[in-house]
Amino acid sequence: MKAVLQQETTGCAIACAAAISAIEYEAAKTVANRLRIHADDEALWSSTQPIRDLLKELGVKTAASEKTFTTWDNLPGCALISLKWHLEKGKPFWHWAIFVRTNKKSYVIDSNKSLKINYRTDFGRMNPKWFIEVYSR
Repeated sequence: MKAVLQQETTGCAIACAAAISAIEYEAAKTVANRLRIHADDEALWSSTQPIRDLLKELGVKTAASEKTFTTWDNLPGCALISLKWHLEKGKPFWHWAIFVRTNKKSYVIDSNKSLKINYRTDFGRMNPKWFIEVYSR
């Protein structure tokens, strides 16, 4: 899977949807905006429904519910993961990333533009709270 970098500070969900759908960020953003999903709307990184709606519109199926992260080995072949999960005034927030497992390796695609490398294997530094399985298109 090819990494797509977020073009907005809070565009991680849109970038993840673009990467999973194999399209450019701007194309995913156009679809998101048509659905009234915007990168600066905190619901995009404090609720799972907007990214589910965007992926569905892009033809991607996801699991119906989130599952608690236990170990990297227990993740499915492709999953949205919640990184940097925290509470602000009692409301949960997180950064979206994508876990990918192939026959050869496992890695996380992190869309943050400030990273030197967007394919991460530093699993000990990432602590997902939960994940959503992503099914093939």
